[in-house]
Amino acid sequence: MSRVLLISTNLATTPYVVYPLGMAVIARALNDSGHQVEQFDILAAENDTEILKKMIAGFNPDFICFSLRNIDNTDSLSGDAGWYLEQARATIAEIKTLNPAPTIIGGPAFSLMPEAILEYLEADYGVVGEGEEALPRLLDEIRSGKQPPAIAKGVKPLTGEQFATPQFHPDILNFYRNRSGIANLQSKRGCPHHCHYCTYPELEGHRFRRRPPATVVDDIEYLIETHNIDTLFFVDSVFNDNQGHHLAIAEEILNRNLKIRWSAFFRPAGLNLKDLKLLQRSGLFAVESGSDALTETTLKGLGKGFSLNDIFTTHKFCQELKLPIAHYLIFGGPLETPVTLAEGIRNLDKLDGGVLFLFSGLRILPGTNLYQRALQEGVITTETSLLRPTYYASPEIDSEIMNQKLTAACKGRRQRLFPPTDALERMQIMQRFGFKGILWDQLVQPS
Repeated sequence: MSRVLLISTNLATTPYVVYPLGMAVIARALNDSGHQVEQFDILAAENDTEILKKMIAGFNPDFICFSLRNIDNTDSLSGDAGWYLEQARATIAEIKTLNPAPTIIGGPAFSLMPEAILEYLEADYGVVGEGEEALPRLLDEIRSGKQPPAIAKGVKPLTGEQFATPQFHPDILNFYRNRSGIANLQSKRGCPHHCHYCTYPELEGHRFRRRPPATVVDDIEYLIETHNIDTLFFVDSVFNDNQGHHLAIAEEILNRNLKIRWSAFFRPAGLNLKDLKLLQRSGLFAVESGSDALTETTLKGLGKGFSLNDIFTTHKFCQELKLPIAHYLIFGGPLETPVTLAEGIRNLDKLDGGVLFLFSGLRILPGTNLYQRALQEGVITTETSLLRPTYYASPEIDSEIMNQKLTAACKGRRQRLFPPTDALERMQIMQRFGFKGILWDQLVQPS
């Protein structure tokens, strides 16, 4: 079989470094298919090209595969500094000078705009969607002398039972444990919700595909016992669901008496006090809430499918349990007006005690309802390239005035973070002082 080198290209370090879980999943799938695999994380290697050159020379791969996690940081105020494809392109170009092996791109960012990204990065092939089945098949076709299409796709979506278990690389995992103290796991893929800007349904499907809870907790137990991990983050699109999968995981953790601290991204609807208590007993130490808006009008404009009362109720429960909660809030999206802006800013006070991450405008991406709205409103055309970030701002609002008001609403409030660069700067300071973890939960502690 083939020698395959997997490379994680992500260099983002804020708010904290994140283990390249997708690469670990593909490594397992390739090994199970009989390939010889090496994993290389550019971030964990401190972007040291000499280390990479030595690995390529020693391993002499038949294929070099690149994992692309993000196109940009989705911050409308960061400009070109938040765009990652240029760095990825330079990395691939340099590696091509070291080894003639075919280059293959994958990862969630690639699947958003595969043709455009493949052309820009000047790689040979790409894999859209889940790579556990598609990548081994592509490698076999190339090795057998066939001429497969430049972009490979999975034959059909995998079931939760078919998801490959991550093959964690000890040295890479050690880097993340030392830097952030956090490992990552995924308990399911897909999303049945209809947020107008979100790409998860397009990338992973419109329904949840759940891994068996026992399998998820097997991974947790392995991380604890083999790698001394005590904190993890579930990278699901949404951790809580209407079938209680998240509760079954919590119960399995408790049944095995595992000592783990964990956090996840939650939908602030359908959460009750009893369930939150169960999750907290199993190790939940902080809640990240995709609240997104603080008026009924703008919640509707974003397609959230829940109400203000859901947000406030979830917040109240977390406060009662002394469970840190962070709300991610987007201003300037569809249906935003000066009236909703004023109401949304007033409602920030109703989330006192939580950490509030505020964002201005929405990144437009193909395959979303927001993309269609942007076309209809003339913000973009079908010819607009979205490789570089293009943002949607409501035509009913002056973005500059809105940003000024958001800045004023956050001034002197340590738990309100705007612009996003302010949040990043604070997190970097905390990292320099030795803080680890998700970091924002430290902001709810007394000064």
